[in-house]
Amino acid sequence: MGKIIAIANQKGGVGKTTTSVNLAASLGVLEKKVLLIDADPQANATSGLGIDVETVEIGTYQLLEHTNSAREAILQTDTPNLDIIASHIDLVAIEIELVDKDDREYMMKRSLEEVKNDYDYIIIDCAPSLGLLTLNALTASDAVIIPIQCEYFALEGLGKLLNTVKSVQKIHNPSLDIEGLLLTMYDSRLRLSNQVVEEVQKHFNDMVFKTIIQRNVRLSEAPSFGESIINYDASSKGALNYLSLAKEVINKNS
Repeated sequence: MGKIIAIANQKGGVGKTTTSVNLAASLGVLEKKVLLIDADPQANATSGLGIDVETVEIGTYQLLEHTNSAREAILQTDTPNLDIIASHIDLVAIEIELVDKDDREYMMKRSLEEVKNDYDYIIIDCAPSLGLLTLNALTASDAVIIPIQCEYFALEGLGKLLNTVKSVQKIHNPSLDIEGLLLTMYDSRLRLSNQVVEEVQKHFNDMVFKTIIQRNVRLSEAPSFGESIINYDASSKGALNYLSLAKEVINKNS
């Protein structure tokens, strides 16, 4: 039975999409069957894997509307063992369209039932908000990974997100776990980066992944070529970081 993991943080620019794409690709390379779901209207995970967003006819929008099944929405990627359900700017409208539906928080959970057993991992790239899209992702997930940027404002808003996770656990999904907090964009030369790492590790102990994602030029370049870091430069620091994270996730779930 596949494990569904949401990558969530309401702050933008913390490395959610980078983590979603590259963790999914790394798990694929490590011979796990993976489905990536792009649940962000900006569709960066979709374009980051070389799919032209304008050509997406069946994607996350149709999945949540229940006009198409999950199987109909799945596209193959160039990365081994990695499929995707793509996003499109249309997804912006879904929060308004679902607002008066019964059980609106469970639309994604129901859609994924039919494919959950086809994959080892299903990774959901969430939008940078705590709206209905993210709520759907958290309700459908077994666990959540929270990326935290190694910068001054990183811890701001973390409490809010942890409260959202708690309320989802209480109301919609009692089995939702925190898979871990992931420190991203780390620069060992900056004192501030080191301070944030210390603070997070001190407060959250075992909840923090041992792997830290370092700032890496190749990691920033890869999406503009429509490739994961694994395809773009497998020997780069970024690729090694995400492979290490994937191994940590596999070990945690073995």
